[in-house]
Amino acid sequence: MTTTFAPAAASAAPSVRPRLRGATAEAVFVGRSLRHSLRDGESLLMAIMLPVMLMLMFTWVFGGAIDPSGAYVDYVVPGIILTCAGFGASSTAVYVANDMRTGIIDRFRTMPLRAGAVLTGHVVASLLRNLVATGIVIGVGILVGFRPTASFGEWVAMGALIALYILAITYLFAAIGLAAGSPEGANGYGFVLLFLPYLSSAFVPVASMPEWLQPVAEHQPITPIVETIRGLLMGTPLHTEPWWAIAWCLVILAFAVAWGAWLFRRKAGRR
Repeated sequence: MTTTFAPAAASAAPSVRPRLRGATAEAVFVGRSLRHSLRDGESLLMAIMLPVMLMLMFTWVFGGAIDPSGAYVDYVVPGIILTCAGFGASSTAVYVANDMRTGIIDRFRTMPLRAGAVLTGHVVASLLRNLVATGIVIGVGILVGFRPTASFGEWVAMGALIALYILAITYLFAAIGLAAGSPEGANGYGFVLLFLPYLSSAFVPVASMPEWLQPVAEHQPITPIVETIRGLLMGTPLHTEPWWAIAWCLVILAFAVAWGAWLFRRKAGRR
């Protein structure tokens, strides 16, 4: 009687971990960026404290000279809100530049994940941080005398516009972080953008500026955005400002996403 032996089972092929795709990879890197934010408490604190200090300075130090009636706080808070968003988003440039310098991106390239999720994680985490910081700034504004007249729907519309602006400016700062050669350079390049609110109607009416500066203030992105926020919160005339505000945010977002994707492919070496 012959005994038939079954052929030896072929060695199991080494298992390959599936690539993280879609929302899974983004969620991983959003969590990573949020944890970094909590560990870097100083940057988060300064992103809140600097706009609050500006608000107190413009309200209590300069406000009496600008508007002796004390109503200047209602005018200036929308500008402080955008300033807060800019300060908070600027840290994204430093975080992205630091990732590029330390070589962590090269390590991520060896892992089963989509490399572009790194950038998205930074942006979404920054959006969440800045929305919280914006809420705190608005609360402080109410404590120092800010009295908005907005309805619930107007508050929702304002929040949506602020979120869109934060998303656009954060993607722009992320692209700057990719373009910069170092975190220090990213911080310096990004700091230039933080001056835009001062060349708009955020702190003083455009009509009070020198004639040669008025066209610059009127035709830059911050003015229609801040005027829309002011109109929604305080009931001032909106005219076509909301459409210009949305258009500017979408243009900045589209440019920043395209520029950031090109830079990431170029520097990280992955499509």
